Amino acid sequence: MSELRAATRQSTARTGIIEFDGARGIVSIPCTIADVSGTGARLKLDWSLAFPKQATLIFADGLRKTCRIAWQKRRLLGVAFADGVASAEEQALMMTEEEQALHRRHIGAQVRGAREARGYTEAQIANLVGVSPEFISRAESGEISIPLHQLTHMADLLLVDLDSIVAGAVSITEPPHEPASLAAPSP
Repeated sequence: MSELRAATRQSTARTGIIEFDGARGIVSIPCTIADVSGTGARLKLDWSLAFPKQATLIFADGLRKTCRIAWQKRRLLGVAFADGVASAEEQALMMTEEEQALHRRHIGAQVRGAREARGYTEAQIANLVGVSPEFISRAESGEISIPLHQLTHMADLLLVDLDSIVAGAVSITEPPHEPASLAAPSP
């Protein structure tokens, strides 16, 4: 379950339909897909009644994903794709190119902010992550996506929460002490 929650979520405001078998047949409820990842989505809907354990999420372009309901809080619903991680083609259909580019720029800016707050250069982080400084530069500018395993490693090195990098403002927490191999360089 933790690997499902660790999947990078991408914010979107696309519409969709959540559909399930009700007592009198198929029930279809319009929803807003607040965010989506390869493993599931968070939905906002005009429905506060309980859902069955399984439903189908229908994206505006017709893509259908069978989902397990992971949680419900009033009009928010968390779903996990029942058939596992969505394919690259399915994920491309779940978000527009513009939404994907905006998400890459947001994550890049969050990484840059956390890196600068910790006093690291692009070259230092690149060395610690095992990538080129050009990769870090391009990722921070939003030109390319950062694979989840590298993004998780960066978050650990920069002492920030992965959720903060992906979905919100970077929160820097001061550690009790920094290991010598990770200590920021002296000015």
